[in-house]
Amino acid sequence: MTEQAAAPVLSEQRGDGVRQTGKLLWMECFVRAVETGSFSATARELGIGQPNVSRHIDSLESHLAVRLLRRTTRKLSLTIEGERYYTEARRALDTIAEAESVARGKEMPRGLLRVSCSMAVGLLHVQPLIAPLLAQNPQLEVELHLSDEYVDLIAERFDLAVRVGPLKSSLLVARQVGISERAVFASTDYLERHGEPATPSDLMQHECILNTRLPSGGLWPFVGGDITVRGRYRLNNQQAIVSAVRQGFGIGLAPVWVFEEELRAGRVKALLPGHPLPAAAVHLVYPERRLLAKRTRIFIEMIDAAFAGNASLQPGYLDRLRRALASGSHDR
Repeated sequence: MTEQAAAPVLSEQRGDGVRQTGKLLWMECFVRAVETGSFSATARELGIGQPNVSRHIDSLESHLAVRLLRRTTRKLSLTIEGERYYTEARRALDTIAEAESVARGKEMPRGLLRVSCSMAVGLLHVQPLIAPLLAQNPQLEVELHLSDEYVDLIAERFDLAVRVGPLKSSLLVARQVGISERAVFASTDYLERHGEPATPSDLMQHECILNTRLPSGGLWPFVGGDITVRGRYRLNNQQAIVSAVRQGFGIGLAPVWVFEEELRAGRVKALLPGHPLPAAAVHLVYPERRLLAKRTRIFIEMIDAAFAGNASLQPGYLDRLRRALASGSHDR
């Protein structure tokens, strides 16, 4: 087959009117099939009929002379070549859409934004921002992936992630957007039954709740020196540890902001005020790109502004909160 004469330019009726097709439609069908997970959903979205979606993706694979998708009756999966092509095709479609918006005098964020973050950060700090974002941007879609497991942004096709703590060395761009202070906490019920530790070494005489996802295990890294703690209850999820502390199972190590409501209500107490733990940086990370899609840029700007205005994600918050509680003030 001689090269690659340009793909034929056709016309096809769609839900949004007549539109030129050819290579761009092949590409759009492929990208939306990957993102929706089915040809039928892609057909409904593009308004072109499921047989046409299949035909266009077959044409794209024939044109490229590579297999992009593996198809079974239950699901679609990408080949290695498909993974590479999807990344570049998604970027190309974004660039075209944004160029059209600029030409019309308005650059509107559009398309699917895939965001990864831990369960606690996502539920408390990111999810409350999504509804207003979608309301303001009717052509935007957001997929928020909440997991405490490490996610490979490039391999799993995420646009960006919100991460707390040390970052793995990578080619990702990292943008610090906040500080997450940590402390050890216990419920007032637990303290009434077992007493309050006065020093980090006293923790060795207490029932501590261990996070099995931490590589350090029971080694808690106080600024003045590490302490090895013990406990009969071990969990692999930060939210589960928070729940266990609330229920009086023992003493847990956690970000300050996950206990803010309980601290203000007096149900939980932050322990060892003279013995701080190192704070963890909060970053936005995303693949390095010269031109970020508008939807990615608007999300970064939103997180920047929201986290900068969030007192619980700023340095010194725990000390300010302790002083406010001691004085009887509940102002944030």
